[in-house]
Amino acid sequence: QVRLVESGGGLVQAGDSLRLSCAASGRTVSTADMGWFRQAPGKEREFVATITRRTGFVYYADSVKGRFTISRDNAKNMVYLQMNSLKPEDTAVYYCATKVRLTGSVRDNTDYDYWGQGTQVTVSS
Repeated sequence: QVRLVESGGGLVQAGDSLRLSCAASGRTVSTADMGWFRQAPGKEREFVATITRRTGFVYYADSVKGRFTISRDNAKNMVYLQMNSLKPEDTAVYYCATKVRLTGSVRDNTDYDYWGQGTQVTVSS
């Protein structure tokens, strides 16, 4: 059973930075696609970033490209999301997710198999 635990969320001002962490157990992070998604109140869950299994290719949503960086530490079995130049529109609950299946899209939340409980990020203007 895969378990994901996010941490690092909080309340910050526009322009600040935060680093989210995702601790994984039950699966080595380098053997699955690891993604970050977010969901704002009244909105659908949306793709933020992913790092692919083995090769470590990274993909970002256009809205965060150049500001957010996804990375992983295989030794610690952790995945991170460094968020810089935060904007009020980045306010959401951020979820870490694991895509074990080989089919589907890394940008589609319905193709992910395991999810963390989420961590709140609030950016004030």
